[in-house]
Amino acid sequence: MTDYLPFARPSIDEETIAGVAEVLRSGWITSGPQVKAFEAALSRLCGGRAVRSFSSGTAALEVGLRLAGVGPGHEVITTPLSWVATANVVLEVGARPVFVDVDPRTRNIDLEKIEAALTPATRALIPVDLAGLPVDRDRLYSISRGKNLRVIEDAAQSFGARWRGRALGTFGDLVAFSFHANKNITTAEGGALVLPEESLIPLCEKLRLQGVARFGEDGMEVDVAGGKFNLTDVAARLGLGQLPHLQEFTDRRRELARRYFQRWDRSLECELPFEDFENSNWHMFQVVLPRHADRARFIAAMRKQGIGVGVHYPAMHLFALYRSLGWRAGQFPHAERVGRSIVTLPLFPAMTESDVSRVCAAVRKALS
Repeated sequence: MTDYLPFARPSIDEETIAGVAEVLRSGWITSGPQVKAFEAALSRLCGGRAVRSFSSGTAALEVGLRLAGVGPGHEVITTPLSWVATANVVLEVGARPVFVDVDPRTRNIDLEKIEAALTPATRALIPVDLAGLPVDRDRLYSISRGKNLRVIEDAAQSFGARWRGRALGTFGDLVAFSFHANKNITTAEGGALVLPEESLIPLCEKLRLQGVARFGEDGMEVDVAGGKFNLTDVAARLGLGQLPHLQEFTDRRRELARRYFQRWDRSLECELPFEDFENSNWHMFQVVLPRHADRARFIAAMRKQGIGVGVHYPAMHLFALYRSLGWRAGQFPHAERVGRSIVTLPLFPAMTESDVSRVCAAVRKALS
């Protein structure tokens, strides 16, 4: 029987596995020297900017909102087509998420529709780089500067991506990354926040760990309510082993994505992703199934052929939580249509060209 091909699989080398074992033997397994080394390595990749690690990309987003001063009575504009954490963190800080429909070509937030969604309560924007395709940073920051809005970039899916030759994280306002198990670089669970100025470091660190500030040999003070968001040394050592492979992984993903475009049967009437081999890190290869296709049956048919398929993501304003806040079907037709029919196909560095051909053949069979 043919091996099962998941839609994502991390590539972790033996040296990294041995390094994690060394951390476990050291006795120092929570936040410690490995976390400091990981943050230093991330800072170098982000052009020397201050970077602090977190237990998840979600935690990084939440702290980013708090650092931006977003709270009760405020509104934050974002996309309905993302992992629900993007909007949940807005609720977590007491603010209200305001959704704007997506551009059907890029599947990212339609920046041209943001102005119509602005109110006196708008304080920030959370753009999402869906599948690793960057939102237009030039237009984004032109809008934010013109309207005096903070930006918390949900770059959870776009670590290693670029915008016009500049790596994401090396510029911009607050930038949140994720290192979840299915991301291009992983710490199993984890995330990071790039800070626009070093003066934010003390508050960022307090918000990350219960609001605690230490001084002297035994001094401790708490003047803000923080969370429990710190990364462990075990996770950080995994990340340190992953970072040297970032460009290699990105290049391989781009090669595999090109193979998908070459092998794809265009008569299937699927909507392929936006072709960007300069900026995107190709975190996921997502297609929108034709209108006549039943997605659940398609996923089952692919699984029967030994191929895993993901769903990333349903339009989140249609979840019960957000319907209870007044959102309803029909408000964001592009996001709703994509969210109903989008599927994530296998794409990870260890795949071969023949794996891509196998997926393409399975799609033809599943849709026939």
